[in-house]
Amino acid sequence: MEINIIRSNRKTLGLEIKDGQVTVRAPLRASRAQIDSFISEHRGWIEKHLEKYEAQEQQVREEGLLSAEEIRALASEAAKVIPERVRFYASLVGVTYGRITVRNQRTKWGSCSAKGNLNFNCLLMLAPPQVLDSVVVHELCHRKEMNHSDRFYREVYRVFPEYDRWRRWLRENGPALMMRMG
Repeated sequence: MEINIIRSNRKTLGLEIKDGQVTVRAPLRASRAQIDSFISEHRGWIEKHLEKYEAQEQQVREEGLLSAEEIRALASEAAKVIPERVRFYASLVGVTYGRITVRNQRTKWGSCSAKGNLNFNCLLMLAPPQVLDSVVVHELCHRKEMNHSDRFYREVYRVFPEYDRWRRWLRENGPALMMRMG
């Protein structure tokens, strides 16, 4: 297994896996033996996450990459469906919002600007409707709390009690959906 090592002015060793590539971030003064020991201690975690990535890649191979036409169709569908869900949940959350934009992003499912503008990923149309609703509620709750504090999550759970279940679905299945963008 190939592992990239990036040294920087940091105090601790860190590990990340992105797009199937393992990277260790290490302090400038860390010895190679310390880095090797760190990798060895985390080998199980690394293997588990690489297997998960392989499974996601396999899923994408089976389902195929989305064509530009399919992405446009998803965006068109999302432009009809998402504003309805936002209107519905905005009244439950008790907030107003600005512009709603649908994008085909590679990293985010949704966002809320300080001005109250909402952005959503068209790939949400490939997920169960409850996943879309969980993202809508999450972003609308940012109209009350522009952070991820306990108060923010209390509001999310008040409006959408099954939030954890659908967030978990998105965490487990979302990367494969994103990978279909090519």
